[in-house]
Amino acid sequence: MADAGQLVCVIAGPKESVQKMLPYTKGVMSRENIDYTGQPYSNALKMKIIGNTFILNMVETLSEGHTLAEKSGLGSSSLHQFIELMMPGPFVAYSKRLMTGDYHNRDEPLFAADLARKDARHAMDLAKTYGTRMKALEVADAHLGDVQKHMSAKGDIAGIYGAVRQEADLKFEN
Repeated sequence: MADAGQLVCVIAGPKESVQKMLPYTKGVMSRENIDYTGQPYSNALKMKIIGNTFILNMVETLSEGHTLAEKSGLGSSSLHQFIELMMPGPFVAYSKRLMTGDYHNRDEPLFAADLARKDARHAMDLAKTYGTRMKALEVADAHLGDVQKHMSAKGDIAGIYGAVRQEADLKFEN
């Protein structure tokens, strides 16, 4: 994403520090910046952690949907067409990864399950600090634990699909 200039940079800290890094963000590594200039660095970290929960929950939702589509006879390709029409962008990209088996055929993960779990733990700790819970994230994290058991270091966030498939009495690999 950075090579393609498609990141979203979350910038925080003293104005002088931010000014030094701005030439390397929008139009270089990122397509846009979220600006917390003058605010604590921790605000950027909170945004990253919370943002990553959206990815985790998106993969969880897609995994459950594709599994139900397969089990109900609707089929993944029909669901994928719906996703293309209604939710373009990352939903489509992850849906393709699930359908093609990319989640279990890769030599190296795109977003390793252990790193995704680390982010999930940080988010759940952050939520606890502020008196709330992220129940959907707890489900995704449990599925990532299953991914790690099945694939160890090769486990990818998209492997949540395999874990959901197993719960539905299907093979991990599609």
